[in-house]
Amino acid sequence: MAEVFDCTDSSELLSGTRTARRAIGRGELIVMPTDTVYGVAADAFSPEAVQRLLDAKGRGRQSPPPVLIPNTGTLAALAVEVSESLEALAGAFWPGPLTIITQANPALSWDLGDTGGTVALRIPNHPLALELLQETGPLAVSSANKTGEPAARTAAAAQEMLGDSVAVYLEVGEGEGDGVASTIIDATGLSPEGGTIRILRAGGVTREAIAELLPQVTVEG
Repeated sequence: MAEVFDCTDSSELLSGTRTARRAIGRGELIVMPTDTVYGVAADAFSPEAVQRLLDAKGRGRQSPPPVLIPNTGTLAALAVEVSESLEALAGAFWPGPLTIITQANPALSWDLGDTGGTVALRIPNHPLALELLQETGPLAVSSANKTGEPAARTAAAAQEMLGDSVAVYLEVGEGEGDGVASTIIDATGLSPEGGTIRILRAGGVTREAIAELLPQVTVEG
């Protein structure tokens, strides 16, 4: 049976994060707050855990989850290379609501689904999420809802949809995240001369902000 922790209570916060870390280590799923909406999370390096995440949401391998990371140093480990433009994007918008799709390091021993050799990365701007990520390392995280349902604004709402497919729910109430999804960009078209960025989903970071930061890059979408 799923465990639920009210992390607005300092005593439950400590036990909740400890229990969540253990659950991740066992390959189980947790629901945690982020700076956008609540996310359902799994160990990114456990194919079985990632499959549990996809099953819980009712998604197939053709919809691989993004990966949340604790710091920009992790970006260099997970990406093939970090170009000046990619570094500028991370420096300007992380932690925050920008998900960057880039070429994944082929040496990584993970299976997120049918990624085509790419990975979608983000650093969330939320203290509890960052604390967990520092302890667990990269987490595959998708919005905590069944596919086709509204994204959960509370852990309780997530539990109504996901039930006992999730081992641990960390509740901080509504309002911690602003409810606006992250902007998703495809940065695989970047080049030393500039290249192209495609916006796949509009969200918390505007097209204008990206274009202003990288005037040498064509921003589509």
